[in-house]
Amino acid sequence: MTGTVLNALAIVVGGVGGLLWPRGLPPATQGWLKIVLAVLTVYFGLRLTWASLGGSWGSMLRQVLLVIVALALGRITGKILQLQTLSNAAGRYARRQMEAAEQARQRWTEGFAVCTLLYCVAPLAFLGPAAEAVGKDSVPLVLKAVMDGLATMSFVRVWGPGVMLSALPVLAFQGTQTLLWLLGEPWLIARQAGAALTATCGLLVFCVALLILEVRRIEVASYLPALAWAVVLAAWLGW
Repeated sequence: MTGTVLNALAIVVGGVGGLLWPRGLPPATQGWLKIVLAVLTVYFGLRLTWASLGGSWGSMLRQVLLVIVALALGRITGKILQLQTLSNAAGRYARRQMEAAEQARQRWTEGFAVCTLLYCVAPLAFLGPAAEAVGKDSVPLVLKAVMDGLATMSFVRVWGPGVMLSALPVLAFQGTQTLLWLLGEPWLIARQAGAALTATCGLLVFCVALLILEVRRIEVASYLPALAWAVVLAAWLGW
């Protein structure tokens, strides 16, 4: 749970930084940080996928096809469940609360609720625990920690130090996921489904980079069920 703990600490550190430096980071610095985060997300996402593949070139091709099928089925499932719609609704709610807070002073509980919602519905809040528990890779959560820390620097100037308490729900939410994945890891390994899970997870982490750079609007939330489909397909067809 190293990544989740760092994520929670980053929220607190970001909040303290926002209180100490009310002006925040210069726009140029924010731009460079955005690019660096995107590049690192691309690299570590693809690295996670590549490390999950193995065997002959034929076997690797078959594994890639399995991941593609899992992504396709995941998108269909996500559309049916309207996961992206729910994610977008959370984002719109956060923006409305932010605009209201800038016009009139709101209670710190509003900021706590908004930050908790945003940090817990982000795609990396689901992909990170899976990658850390099954793939033994904490980098996706470390990248999320940096993003959440920078966001908290801005939010703390609007709602005050109360937003730093959102670190606790994040710790509980992501930590619970990590523990559940760890409990299921022996089952995944026995059915050679762990590698399929992390390979799919890596590609979705890569897609997050496209969102950071705003290169293309990908409905990452709709693809989250692909993690479950990857496990089912690998357990059924083999990896």
